[in-house]
Amino acid sequence: MERMPNPSRVLYTSWSSTLRLPKSTFPPRTSALDRAVLLKKCTDDLYSWQLHERPLNNPFVLHDGPPYANGSLHIGHALNKVLKDIICRFQLTQGKRVSFVPGWDCHGLPIELKALQQQQRKPENPALADDTRPDADAVMVRNIARELANRTVEEQKKGFREWGVMGDWDGAWRTMDRDFEIRQLEVFRRMVGKGLIYRRYKPVYWSPSSGTALAEAELEYRSDHESIAAFVKFPITKISDDLASKPGVDLANLYAVIWTTTPWTLPANKAIAVQENMTYAIIELPGGCQLLVAESRIPHLSKVFLREPVKFLVQHISGKELIGTTNYMSAFQDQIFGPQPFIHADFVSADSGSGLVHCAPGHGMEDYEACAKLGIEVFAPVDESGCFTRAALTRDPELLEGKSVLSEGTETVLDYLEANGHILHTHKYVHKYPYDWRSKLPVIIRATEQWFTDVGCIKDAALKALEDVRFIPDSGRSRLESFVKGRSEWCISRQRAWGVPIPALFHKASGAAVLTEGSVAHIISVIEKRGIDSWWTDAREDPAWVPPHLLDQSGETAYERGKDTMDVWFDSGTSWAMLRGPQSQDTGPLSDVYIEGTDQHRGWFQSSLLTYIAHQSAFKMSGPVLTAPFKTLITHGFTLDKDGRKMSKSLGNVINPSEVMTGTLLPPIQRKGNRARTTNNNGSVYDGLGPDALRLWVAGSDYVRDITIGTPVLKAVNASLHKLRVTVKLLLGALQDWDAKGIVDYEKLSQVDKMALLQLSTVNRTVLEAYRSYDFYKAVNTINRWVNMSLSAFYIEIVKDRLYADEPQSLSRRAAQTVLFQIYMNLLGMLAPVTPLLVEEAWHHTSAAIKNDTQHPLKRPYPLVQGEWNDQALASDLPSLLKANDAVKLAQELARNEKKLGSSLQSSVHLVFSSSDSDPSATYRLFQRYLVELESLFVVSSVSLHHLPIDRGFIDQAEWHFSTEFETVEGDKARAYVLPPAAAKCVRCWRYNVLTTSDAEETLCDRCTNVMAGINEMAHAFSGDCYEQTVARH
Repeated sequence: MERMPNPSRVLYTSWSSTLRLPKSTFPPRTSALDRAVLLKKCTDDLYSWQLHERPLNNPFVLHDGPPYANGSLHIGHALNKVLKDIICRFQLTQGKRVSFVPGWDCHGLPIELKALQQQQRKPENPALADDTRPDADAVMVRNIARELANRTVEEQKKGFREWGVMGDWDGAWRTMDRDFEIRQLEVFRRMVGKGLIYRRYKPVYWSPSSGTALAEAELEYRSDHESIAAFVKFPITKISDDLASKPGVDLANLYAVIWTTTPWTLPANKAIAVQENMTYAIIELPGGCQLLVAESRIPHLSKVFLREPVKFLVQHISGKELIGTTNYMSAFQDQIFGPQPFIHADFVSADSGSGLVHCAPGHGMEDYEACAKLGIEVFAPVDESGCFTRAALTRDPELLEGKSVLSEGTETVLDYLEANGHILHTHKYVHKYPYDWRSKLPVIIRATEQWFTDVGCIKDAALKALEDVRFIPDSGRSRLESFVKGRSEWCISRQRAWGVPIPALFHKASGAAVLTEGSVAHIISVIEKRGIDSWWTDAREDPAWVPPHLLDQSGETAYERGKDTMDVWFDSGTSWAMLRGPQSQDTGPLSDVYIEGTDQHRGWFQSSLLTYIAHQSAFKMSGPVLTAPFKTLITHGFTLDKDGRKMSKSLGNVINPSEVMTGTLLPPIQRKGNRARTTNNNGSVYDGLGPDALRLWVAGSDYVRDITIGTPVLKAVNASLHKLRVTVKLLLGALQDWDAKGIVDYEKLSQVDKMALLQLSTVNRTVLEAYRSYDFYKAVNTINRWVNMSLSAFYIEIVKDRLYADEPQSLSRRAAQTVLFQIYMNLLGMLAPVTPLLVEEAWHHTSAAIKNDTQHPLKRPYPLVQGEWNDQALASDLPSLLKANDAVKLAQELARNEKKLGSSLQSSVHLVFSSSDSDPSATYRLFQRYLVELESLFVVSSVSLHHLPIDRGFIDQAEWHFSTEFETVEGDKARAYVLPPAAAKCVRCWRYNVLTTSDAEETLCDRCTNVMAGINEMAHAFSGDCYEQTVARH
């Protein structure tokens, strides 16, 4: 019989083959092909699964603030959509049935202008070459705009899905969809019935560049706008008898002085406002000209244009004395309007101008309010293009007609005033001024007939409803409340074609409008049959649109349809109607969360609140207080480049989300042939980590503030993601042979194992609270810190020896696997909301034994924590143990710096405490309790404890030694000494714990000797030819 080869000699040349080194198929990066498959599983498939499996009575609704269907996606879109997805995914881990139906805002001016520009480029439409007005061809414009919006929605949808955002993409809504428009009109109908919609001729923000009225939310303010300001004098035609009797007062030479930053509004002047509680004076200039000004403004006027000392004729004139007794003559409309009055206005201030304010109720909101109370009619001689009409100057209509009020019209007004002796002084003035947020050009205030929503009668209910809303951050409450408080009405009509029509009828002869709940209901019924485009395509005199009671006996009609469309904020503001039945009268919050950027306090948040309050009030007879449509309102900041600048095409700092996913914003790396890396056109290779990189950047940012993104930030994100992938791979390798049947009960675990579970329990609590508080960056920071310090640098380092070198079915190895299994499952649970692709990929590479015994990490509840893990006694001891561990690690680093130490196993540790044998300190007793596990805890070959005074002989005689002092939690001082180990090295596990040896080359420790005995026993059962294979397997 052939002799069996000596196992010891065979193993000597291949000790690693006797170790159970971790093996896993989990790759360093995901291939593009695998990513597509995994992405579908963790988005579409997961969303569909939870709709069918999660109970209907435990819902979570996040209502999508619709992005505008105009243009490519940018990093701001990514911030918004990924935040929404993280919120939904966390709620999924809490057992909720999540509802997230994406939406798009499709109407409005930007899309319409793009449609017109596209049409202009077509040679078969020469009539539109220079025409961007809404009367060009409404039907054509609407068709092109719809095509443009449809194309953009699909492009954006593709991008959103590539970011790992799950939702009901097939059921996504668009504001241009038939169902949405009908729901919107139904909300409008009820508001009409409640008396909240009315038409009025009054000043509104008007955009000459866009040719339409604008709401406050459609404005942006520039602080560098430059105007020509002027001090202008108007001749006073009447004063009180008391003033007329004052010595020196000459009515023929007496003028009222006003200051204006908008001289173009002077042709529309209808009054001069004073403050009844201010005091005024009449002064005389050299040459006899007498001026009425506020006393407090005279020092300022002296600096500006009163170059010579002035003579006071009358002082201490009460503003109240001027009201009702003083008239003046306009420089432009004197022949039409005659003498104009002095009135009181609260907005008159002693801090600017002359203390007298020119009022043009057709061109100023405050002017309108002040004049309307007194019955002063509105006059606005400016057309929709922002040019003067003939009525601006009746005595010479051609002088101003057709001139833009923002350019040559202003200059002509000033020239006219100068020629007629009305100008005292002009100067340039830089100030804050409203601009059209779309065209980026200045707007004007212009009186037109518009449709308004009465906000004044519902604002108290809206403010009351906000009391029950949770705001994140807290400052969002005061911001939204301030916008609601400052609003009395909402101009909802727009003079454009691409939108939902305001369903009003107009009498063809008188122009009188008809808008009742009944007439709107009739029009909705026609739209349901014919489609909304028929509002523009049907003949103007088609009687089908007119309610029967307005038709004459022959069936003919004297009415025609209006041309105005609704403000797009009304469109998106009524999107909450998609969360309920079309005719539902239910009240209460419809969505758990609304989340958008900070600019939406005056936009979508406000319009949603107001329309929902108005809708509820239309049904309210009695019962509960009206509510907001949202329970929690979250606002996020804007994205900035690495230098803190806002992103814009002109600066060239706009970031495409795909650049984050492909890694092309980072420096190129050396080509290593990995298929998951991105290669660009010039051959450079980039470290592309896919949507998880984008999502981890979002989750790791404190989003309630403005967020920076650039190469430094993304380097840190990629490093964190790589670390997570390495950790997952290591855990999968450690659990390659995991069997749930071998799980070890908690009471049988070592203290080190229990420490790891205690840390896991603690990190789970912190992460869970961070997710619940929507502080995602705190969750990410906690996970990263735990993975890097408590897991990778602590527990995994500790248990490697057990995992690799212990007998496979030993209690110690199974205990380590038990803990690592809990760590693995909870880590995936922590990461599920943030990096779902990583979690899905990890699960794909998880062993069948784990899959068969455990639910998918994206589908199961999080966290999986057992109460016994939170061992308070251990929690009390752990800080002192960790302080000692830190001291040991520091002393080892000192040894490494001196080239004395490589592996930490090449050291022995001696802890010296400031206590005695007769009176051991509490700290000493603490470490004494854990003595048998300190070797594992410190990952060294031996540990001993000592009191003071210590016999330093063994220290001084050592080849080298290093030490560091540490202070325990109890406040005791101690010192950790690191020395070379006294024992010999085990050639299998490399621990220095072999006390005697006869053959240094084949020295094994007791543990490894026992393990090898088992391997040798198996080896004798086989022939020598298969021996190496057997060893490799076991």
